[in-house]
Amino acid sequence: MVGAVVARGERIIGEGFHRVAGEPHAEPIALAAAGRQARGATLYVSLEPCTHHGRTPPCVEAVIAAGVRRVVVCHRDPDPRMAGRGLAALREAGIAVDAGTLAREAVRLNFAYLVSVTLGRPAITLKWAQSLDGRIAAGSGRSQWISGPPARRWALDLRERHDAVLVGVGTILADDPRLDRRLGRAPGPGLRVVLDRRLRTPATARLFTVEGPVVMYTRNPQRARRAALERVGAEVVVLPEVSPERVVEDLEQRGVRSLLVEGGGEVLGAFAAAGLYDRVQVVTAPLLLGGAVGALREPLTASPDAAPRLEEVALRRLGTDWILTGYRDGCLPALYKSVGA
Repeated sequence: MVGAVVARGERIIGEGFHRVAGEPHAEPIALAAAGRQARGATLYVSLEPCTHHGRTPPCVEAVIAAGVRRVVVCHRDPDPRMAGRGLAALREAGIAVDAGTLAREAVRLNFAYLVSVTLGRPAITLKWAQSLDGRIAAGSGRSQWISGPPARRWALDLRERHDAVLVGVGTILADDPRLDRRLGRAPGPGLRVVLDRRLRTPATARLFTVEGPVVMYTRNPQRARRAALERVGAEVVVLPEVSPERVVEDLEQRGVRSLLVEGGGEVLGAFAAAGLYDRVQVVTAPLLLGGAVGALREPLTASPDAAPRLEEVALRRLGTDWILTGYRDGCLPALYKSVGA
């Protein structure tokens, strides 16, 4: 997620952003918008301009050719093909370079990309909605709806921002969700993932009534059940063990850079217990449900003193609900270090 602005003083003469992989990057779009006025101007960009040939030409070449006088970059790109080479090339061309402005804000913006580059796996967000007493469903098992309409729309927007969304079969059986993108903000459907060890998902599930790929992970090689799900569009992957580690490894090989784990409690608990999460986002509604259906059903620690803690926690109100966002202990400091912030 990269944005660029070309300016003369405080007057903006060109803007651009990277819309989707394979399309032009932010810098050439902004420079093209500025045209000849870019010569002698300042380019502001949220990520170090690239120097390598990928799906698009190197941005550094476009920046140098445009004749800008100064480039202000939020932070360097930790991609091994980059790692400061873009900034060095600009300086060698006689362009003044300032790096580090709003670096930490830019790290949060590009969180998914930076985690995937530095850790070699998708960035993983655990998300759930809960009552004030920490329950994600009523005693009957129903969870629709704990949060209010504004928070539910926010949750739909999260799907637009992640490559894949993942749930367990319990969520499919209890809520029959579609798990699809429906706000029109992302280019095309996302990947929908179901963990279903015994292949209990019915072929009539609403999951299969909307466009988009569905991958189901199971350890049940039963041919009839597998064939029934494949006929309605699922890709069934048989694993020796349906664990977070095995699933994340396969998703990484599929090119998934960001994964939203929506539930239920068994799946959320398994990812938390495995330490496979980078960010936690929780919607808390002002209601009391009672019962024992908590968000994380896997015990994480025997003592509160040893419990995993979240860092850089932020709280915001949305409608009648509150949204808490926190990061796994050590996650953001590692990213800041990787980009020189």
